[in-house]
Amino acid sequence: MTFGRFKQRALAALALTCLPLLATAHAHFSGSTDPHPWQLNMREGVTPTAHAAYDAHMIVLWICVVIGILVFGAMAVAIFKFRKSKGAVPDTTFVHSTKLEAIWTAIPILILVGLAFPATSGLLRMYDVRDAAMTVKVTGYQWMWKYDYLGEDVGFSSRLNRKHDQLRQSGKVVTAADDPHYLLDVDNVLVLPVGTKIRFVITADDVIHSWWVPDLGWKQDAVPGIVNEAWAQIDQPGIYRGQCAELCGKDHGFMPIVVKAVSKDEFASWLASEKAKHAPPAAPAPAAPAPAAPAAEDKPAGAATATTTSQTTPPDAATAAQAG
Repeated sequence: MTFGRFKQRALAALALTCLPLLATAHAHFSGSTDPHPWQLNMREGVTPTAHAAYDAHMIVLWICVVIGILVFGAMAVAIFKFRKSKGAVPDTTFVHSTKLEAIWTAIPILILVGLAFPATSGLLRMYDVRDAAMTVKVTGYQWMWKYDYLGEDVGFSSRLNRKHDQLRQSGKVVTAADDPHYLLDVDNVLVLPVGTKIRFVITADDVIHSWWVPDLGWKQDAVPGIVNEAWAQIDQPGIYRGQCAELCGKDHGFMPIVVKAVSKDEFASWLASEKAKHAPPAAPAPAAPAPAAPAAEDKPAGAATATTTSQTTPPDAATAAQAG
């Protein structure tokens, strides 16, 4: 092997070793949760579930890096130090070692057992929807979402932004200059408060969908006739986008999800305005009562007597009284 080829392979090995460092740096300093070209690593997310998944991923990644360095390092030593050109002679008598077999069997088992504890605790937390401050019902339709804030009498549908729908049907090649979030914007966003444990109940009305926002750290199938549960507690305000993650028909690719996380005060103000917007119209005020007729005692005494006499005296008797 020439020095040039050795140098190339050494640089390649160094680059592979540095990838986890680059991925970690990118995750912490990228600043935006939107995907972009040449993105490395999974996103860190904005919920405890997403953080737990990211931490587990990084632990496994570093363990794999260490194993890779040890394995490929041992291979490199064996290849270069004990090559035939240096006079190495293979040991044909070495065929079995109980000690080595026990070691390379025990080490992976210990690694897996060690990883099982944080993974299991993370899964248990992921499915614990108790003590939620609010509940949002998510219903999948072909091809839109419907959101209901249970107990608040607020609900609305959310579908692909009209401008994006026109762009996709125009036949032109859409670029970032036309819209940086092409096919990832909706007409009505799901507004949620930060720092609040939110329970999601997810179902569908027609076929199987899947509600997925990567920054929340989970995705959940929406199945007709079945209600699945999940929860999220968003750490920081922002816009978080996702899509339907289950093939659900011809417009499956046009079912975006947009979550807008705001402060608790801003959410309370938004919820009050939505309640007022969807409140039934007020009932009309009752009509004013008609004025009462004047009472009998308000008439003059003579008129009252004459009226009484004319009403109670027979006609013949009245005539006789006038003649006398």
